[in-house]
Amino acid sequence: MSRGPRPYRALAEAIPIAKARGIVQLAMSGPERVFDIAIISKVPVTFTRVMFAPAILATTQQLSDEFKEEIAQLRVIARDAAITAELWLRSKHGTWRFFLVTPNSLVEIDRGGKRLESGQTVAYVTGTPVSEGGVSPS
Repeated sequence: MSRGPRPYRALAEAIPIAKARGIVQLAMSGPERVFDIAIISKVPVTFTRVMFAPAILATTQQLSDEFKEEIAQLRVIARDAAITAELWLRSKHGTWRFFLVTPNSLVEIDRGGKRLESGQTVAYVTGTPVSEGGVSPS
């Protein structure tokens, strides 16, 4: 179940970003929608969820809490080395942040899909965010 209407402005701006990485296919809208955009390239094929983020400068931990439902849905996608899932967030001012969603972490990446050196990673153990020290936040 998604929150609110589909972010049409963010989707319109996400399409050129996605096209720079490969062939773009948009998913139909509906209550069972897991992703918004499929980016087809040689490797990997990327399934992307595009969302509006009112607090774009929040920490990765805060964003993982805010978008836990969407992250859980992206984790349902079967994957291997050739299939990835990403969460793309856009602020009302047009600022973007991109995250690679893995089965056990959320990793900040650039718009090209490469991990950011300064980006944060939030690890997960059984769906619960874990701080860098390995202790679940209370």
